[in-house]
Amino acid sequence: MTNAALEFRPMSIRPAPTECDLDRATPVDQALEAHRRELTGYCYRMLGSGFEAEDAVQETLVRAWRGIDGFEGRSAFRSWLYRIATNVCLDMLRGSQRRARPMDMGPSSPADPAYLGALQPELPWLLPIPDARVFDEDGDPAELAASRETIRLAFVAALQHLPARQRAVLILREVLRWQATEVAELLDTTVASVNSALQRARATLAAHAGDAGDPLVVRPVDPDQQALLARYVDAFERYDIPRFVSLLREDAFQSMPPFAMWIRGAQDIGAWMLGPGIDCQGSRMLATSANGRPAFGQYRVDPNGGHTPWGLHVLEISNGRVIELTVFIDLDTQLFAAFGLPTHLDE
Repeated sequence: MTNAALEFRPMSIRPAPTECDLDRATPVDQALEAHRRELTGYCYRMLGSGFEAEDAVQETLVRAWRGIDGFEGRSAFRSWLYRIATNVCLDMLRGSQRRARPMDMGPSSPADPAYLGALQPELPWLLPIPDARVFDEDGDPAELAASRETIRLAFVAALQHLPARQRAVLILREVLRWQATEVAELLDTTVASVNSALQRARATLAAHAGDAGDPLVVRPVDPDQQALLARYVDAFERYDIPRFVSLLREDAFQSMPPFAMWIRGAQDIGAWMLGPGIDCQGSRMLATSANGRPAFGQYRVDPNGGHTPWGLHVLEISNGRVIELTVFIDLDTQLFAAFGLPTHLDE
């Protein structure tokens, strides 16, 4: 797999703003900024893109700042912000295509180690988000664990199958634990309508859970996970494929958006890595976290020296093995920048 074969712009994105673009520093500004992280998590679940979520939150805070004089206090300040954020997301979702993963596009690729598949950068692929943008690491451990489960790629991908308003209802009721009366007030509808939408959303979500299992089930952290991750990095950097394959569950699968292909089975993944993926030999890895899961920035050998960004590995671990490997290709380095990863590694 050569760089010449991949001369494309994989993601039409721009760096997300990191500070609210307001003209004055007041207690109102501080109150708005205090909700940025939780609003980002909400908008990400709605939109399926970390970059779009940042844009939606920025627009939410700007609208709130401009309209603060009209806030009459009939609802809580937080609920008022969520009403604005929901309307922003619904506007952004109007007429847009559902964000997806390669597994949503069709069956797994042939067990041919030479198969690469088609590039489809024009499709609205599901994109990851840095944990730091959505989680308060100093928060309640139980709530943090639950939040990590509902930001994982499989869950967010399943959410994208829901109509926008059903999506908002399910997130507000099942993830954020709002009362039906609160959701009805936010969406200007009835409690009966909210309950009906939630029932339909649950049925759709269950139908699309697939290999992800139940995305609302909180899974305990494996105490041996750090050792597994260390072995993963060591095997990949050494390009010891037999050892790498031994870290995968037998039914593991790998995808590489914006390639439409995906591969099922540890042995087929290993064969592919020794075929089209052989240019990854000599890579280096830097640790980060995405979607509540361990992640690594992969840097391939730069012919001009050092290593250059290639893709972001996001791992799903089950019973001490890697069950899912998603590599988000990032040739323009915007995704790496969003995760705070360097745009080049020297020797």
